[in-house]
Amino acid sequence: MGSLAAANGAGHASNGAGVADQALALENGTGNGHKAGVANRATPALQANGGSKVAKKISPTDKYWVAADEGEMAAAIADGGEDGRRPLLYRTFKVKGILLHPYRKNELSNPSLNDHEPIFNKLVLCRLKALVGLLQMEMLLSLIRLVAIVLFFIWRVRHPYADGMWLWWISMVGDLWFGVTWLLNQVAKLNPVKRVPNLTLLEQQFDLPDGNSNLPCLDVFINTVDPINEPMIYTMNSIISILAADYPVDKHACYLSDDGGSIIHYDGLLETAKFAALWVPFCRKHSIEPRAPESYFSLNTRPYTGNAPQDFVNDRRHMCREYDEFKERLDALFTLIPKRSDVYNHAAAKEGAKATWMADGTQWPGTWIDPAENHKKGQHVGIVKVMLKHPSYEPELGLGASTNSPLDFSAVDVRLPMLVYISREKSPSCDHQKKAGAMNVQLRVSALLTNAPFIINFDGDHYVNNSKAFRAGICFMLDRREGDNTAFVQFPQRFDDVDPTDRYCNHNRVFFDATLLGLNGIQGPSYVGTGCMFRRVALYGVDPPRWRPDNVKIVDSSTKFGSSASFISSILPAADQERSIMSPPALEEPVMADLAHVMTCAYEDGTEWGREVGWVYNIATEDVVTGFRLHRNGWRSMYCRMEPDAFAGTAPINLTERLYQILRWSGGSLEMFFSRNCPLLAGRRLHPMQRIAYANMTAYPVSSVFLVFYLLFPVIWIFRGQFYIQKPFPTYVLYLVIVIALTELIGMVEIKWAGLTLLDWIRNEQFYIIGATAVYPTAVFHIVLKLFGLKGVSFKLTAKQVASSTSDKFAELYAVQWAPMLIPTMVVIAVNVCAIGASIGKAIVGGWSLMQMADAGLGLVFNAWILVLIYPFALGMIGRWSKRPYILFILFVIVFILIALVDIAIQAMRSGFVRFHFKSSGGATFPTSWGL
Repeated sequence: MGSLAAANGAGHASNGAGVADQALALENGTGNGHKAGVANRATPALQANGGSKVAKKISPTDKYWVAADEGEMAAAIADGGEDGRRPLLYRTFKVKGILLHPYRKNELSNPSLNDHEPIFNKLVLCRLKALVGLLQMEMLLSLIRLVAIVLFFIWRVRHPYADGMWLWWISMVGDLWFGVTWLLNQVAKLNPVKRVPNLTLLEQQFDLPDGNSNLPCLDVFINTVDPINEPMIYTMNSIISILAADYPVDKHACYLSDDGGSIIHYDGLLETAKFAALWVPFCRKHSIEPRAPESYFSLNTRPYTGNAPQDFVNDRRHMCREYDEFKERLDALFTLIPKRSDVYNHAAAKEGAKATWMADGTQWPGTWIDPAENHKKGQHVGIVKVMLKHPSYEPELGLGASTNSPLDFSAVDVRLPMLVYISREKSPSCDHQKKAGAMNVQLRVSALLTNAPFIINFDGDHYVNNSKAFRAGICFMLDRREGDNTAFVQFPQRFDDVDPTDRYCNHNRVFFDATLLGLNGIQGPSYVGTGCMFRRVALYGVDPPRWRPDNVKIVDSSTKFGSSASFISSILPAADQERSIMSPPALEEPVMADLAHVMTCAYEDGTEWGREVGWVYNIATEDVVTGFRLHRNGWRSMYCRMEPDAFAGTAPINLTERLYQILRWSGGSLEMFFSRNCPLLAGRRLHPMQRIAYANMTAYPVSSVFLVFYLLFPVIWIFRGQFYIQKPFPTYVLYLVIVIALTELIGMVEIKWAGLTLLDWIRNEQFYIIGATAVYPTAVFHIVLKLFGLKGVSFKLTAKQVASSTSDKFAELYAVQWAPMLIPTMVVIAVNVCAIGASIGKAIVGGWSLMQMADAGLGLVFNAWILVLIYPFALGMIGRWSKRPYILFILFVIVFILIALVDIAIQAMRSGFVRFHFKSSGGATFPTSWGL
């Protein structure tokens, strides 16, 4: 994600972000880290926030971007903040020069482009600049390609394929669909915008000299269900990194939602709180990055550049031992808890079900190891446990080194943020709405405890990779230009366990680094799940200020939000982003009754929860639909890329698991398109270009209907010996070459400004074809069933990769897991391989005219291109042999030869010219003629 470093947020030259390994710098010079000095004996206030300055880092893609807000910045500097408005907390950049952006530097610095310019003049100027922009490279290439597609389509209409009209009609409809979807996709990327948080200015404006801060409060949500499918070590690392984030300790709280009600997670959280008491001060003292211990200790050796190397070496060695012991304690819980429960059950000497017991000698109210009535998955009471209480508002220094603890924290603030365990009530008679339902419960519980105006959500396998990430998101929320109208800030998803070649396109950089930057120039990126910061009142369904008349009271009716008076009374205070976090009430009986009430299964009955309030229900992609609802209501969103990456996580590197993930996304997208949330039906508050982008993002699986048909065209070649080529041949080929060449040129331009690599682009193309053959047809079948009132396809949740006990960290990559959805792509491979083999056989037999040879040559290029695109899938199907990719090529060659020999034999038998001459001695000779 490297294009933001030079001018931006976390990597800005002057912002003091402190976001790399502050005490460390990469030896290998790969550009993933940078040197930074650390004052190890700094003040507690500085150390509490992680504190060092970071040198400016230049990204190779910065040369393609130019500042587009110099006029606004100049005006802000000129007024010196005397107008009483909030500062400009981010910079805006657009692609410059011959690539996209038509602005010249003297235009950008024009002081008339400030907030005092009449809106009419600004609109006219923007329109003129947009027209000039069409002459720039990508827009010009897109326009040429559009003209070429139109001319190609007209030519095809005038030259129908008389020998196969049904093929001609199908291909015409398919080409029209592909042309329209390509155009819609390009339209969404006509104005890519990069916004870069100014962390230095945020610190200057909101951090106080005494170590306190005026930053707004933040509630952090983490969701998990199963400690087996979602390994607990990932979840606990996520929590640890959140507790250690560089954000005021008394201004953020962490909520873990355990939707399985497992005591494993509860006891694991107890152990995590104990370990965090050492780890968090260690991170503050030495400005450690990243602050998830699993990720930090897996990094290569780095030289220490601070002022107390001996302290660091000893502290790090001690923390490494502590972390190993922590992991052992987590692993031991799976055997310790059953043994402990057996002891308590034996002492209780009760007949019936065996209860699961907590360490304090009380029965666990959630799911028991031996399921029983009211204590099993899908049936248990709600649970709220405060694991770490809200800290005091003044820094608390730790203890000096001693015999028992060699860590010297005497100059370090050792406070920890509030930590809460939640498991909502479950009942067999209720639809629990999966993850969306759990997050809505978190929303209500957190409102009663801390009620922060901003929220950020994480999956259980993601962690904070850049300790300044929370501050970066806040920059967009507090900026005076669009801050108040911003509902959410989406960070890109990054993964650190993907194989070096990214075989299955897990990084998905074309989407995160190109498509979302394009949406950033319209109404903002879509919400794509984990790593997203929300404005709480936006999730409550409140209109944004630009669409809300002044002094209009926010609706707080029980028919919308439920019957909890305490929750309803928390809504208005949540809109005050300047308010400090409220001290959570003591968990006495009235408070516990309120918490239990908002966690009940029946609380949402007859309310707007899951429709107009909170996360949306009854759809596989609740994240995209929730973001769409916010955009539909008139809110906008922001996209934030940082360096180092804000967050990171684990990805499914197994082929089948990756396809299941894409199946859920594609099926949910079609559900959205054919529902009340269809982008085409949204009101006027949704920007027209945003509407187009959402329509394209939700209808894309339909392309598979035509694409699969195209990919199976070689069947005609095998059985009829004739490839479908429209005549006249030279004109057809000319149009194809022009359209394909323009597509690739546009892609190369996009690679430049988005900071992608050629491999990123290739992997995106390859996995689009794999998804279109293996997954999208199933998604289309799913929505057809749903439209007819049937159940549809069940979407399997993605299992997280468990660390392998072997030395091969990518063992899952080579495992073959069978699933029915693999069949269509295997058929496509077989058809194209057979077509190539058959063409070789026909070439050996010969007898072709020049036109037939031309047709065959173009057909072979098509077959080879398809195999190149499906190559990662083929590698996945040969399992561990794929460690040596050349084996796949050898297999292909062998199959080509075998099929060619079979085809030759079939042609020979059909021709009737094979003559076997038997000698009187009983011997035989080989055929003397193939009848060529």
